[in-house]
Amino acid sequence: MSRAHVESERLADLSADPTAPATAHVAASDVAASDVPSPPRSPDARLPSLGATILALVWRDVLTELRTREVVTGGAAFALLVLVVFNFALDLTAQNAQEIAPGMLWIGFAFAGMLGFGRSFAVERELGTLDGLLLAPIDRGAIYLAKMLTNALFMGLVELVTFPAFVALFNVQFAPFDTFVVALVGTLGFAAAGTLVSAIAANTRAREVLLPLLLLPLAVPVLIASVKATAEAMGARPAEPLPWVQLLIGFDVVVIGASYLLFEFVLEE
Repeated sequence: MSRAHVESERLADLSADPTAPATAHVAASDVAASDVPSPPRSPDARLPSLGATILALVWRDVLTELRTREVVTGGAAFALLVLVVFNFALDLTAQNAQEIAPGMLWIGFAFAGMLGFGRSFAVERELGTLDGLLLAPIDRGAIYLAKMLTNALFMGLVELVTFPAFVALFNVQFAPFDTFVVALVGTLGFAAAGTLVSAIAANTRAREVLLPLLLLPLAVPVLIASVKATAEAMGARPAEPLPWVQLLIGFDVVVIGASYLLFEFVLEE
């Protein structure tokens, strides 16, 4: 005999007996109501939005960096060391400083950025937090975007510390707005490529060796364009930075879009 049939007979008996307590009627009605299926809920009803997920992940990484101070401090120290060594190793004059100095600047930025890229996913795997992110009901592409923005933010902080020392050491002039635009799109493109490659290298044992081997060939266009655009922003060539900036923007769009779509497959072991 089914449960619904038993409950219907029980309700009939309770209704026929006027001396039955009122609480019994209430309990029986509650039991009967519990058998009614609830309306279906949307599977995305409690899923956070893409923007909220990215902000939460970026804030988590920022708080971690505030506690450890490993990425920004180590990257700034390395970039400053590179600039000081180049300043004493090369005999720059007022004529060739604006031609050569931008290359030295972006070498320091690139190597300082790779220090941060190497730890972005390696620490997640060592602590096991990456498994928790993969099990969470969020878009895996949001993990990539959050890591990319975090790496770009840390690189930007390193650049803010390094650039005044660069100007003082090499005594160069620059256009503030043009330099800011070039640094913004160049840093974003380098961080986009570095975040994807660091996720790939984190699955291997030789990630410290594999990261620069994979990243530097991929980042050649963004580094060349950044150096050329920075030199033009410093007045080394006629003011035509727009083609190089357009190349940087195109590189950023292609790499970020492709990495967002492919990141789910990159994380699969």
